[in-house]
Amino acid sequence: MKATEILKEEHRVIERVLAVLEKAADLLEQGKKVPSDLFPKAVEFIRGFADRCHHGKEEGSLFPLLERQGIPRHGGPIGVMLSEHEEGRRWVALMDEAGARYRRGDEAARKDLLKGARGYSQLLRAHISKEDHVLFPMADQVMAESEQAELLARFETVELQEMGEGVHERYHHLVEELERMVA
Repeated sequence: MKATEILKEEHRVIERVLAVLEKAADLLEQGKKVPSDLFPKAVEFIRGFADRCHHGKEEGSLFPLLERQGIPRHGGPIGVMLSEHEEGRRWVALMDEAGARYRRGDEAARKDLLKGARGYSQLLRAHISKEDHVLFPMADQVMAESEQAELLARFETVELQEMGEGVHERYHHLVEELERMVA
């Protein structure tokens, strides 16, 4: 298995949470309630799995390897991906703050939740498409088999040493819980 295939599989899990956020935003826009812990749990998933685990692998392992292969950070696809990771973190911060207000009963937080959920979802859907269809195929072309193996080993290290054993299982359960909350 290629390292980029692991990242693509993680994208599919992240997209499930984006669908939850989109459904929750639709419900809020219709004036309906969503469970008050939905957004805090979604933020937990995004910060833990999407950012720390997934983006951590990209930023700490894949992108530096691609730079060594001559793909520029500035003015190239790596710089765009890093910029979008930062933009995503800002959307998540907005959802986190608004989610806390909504949980305390502040109905005015709906507007910020809608803005954060939709902004993050739109950004990430486009971001994932760029990685799946442009950056990852580019990476597969420039990396030798030995580099793919090295990258896979680094990914395992990130998961075990930084995230702990069973990270995917924990987050998959959280995704299932989030999906049930908007079903």
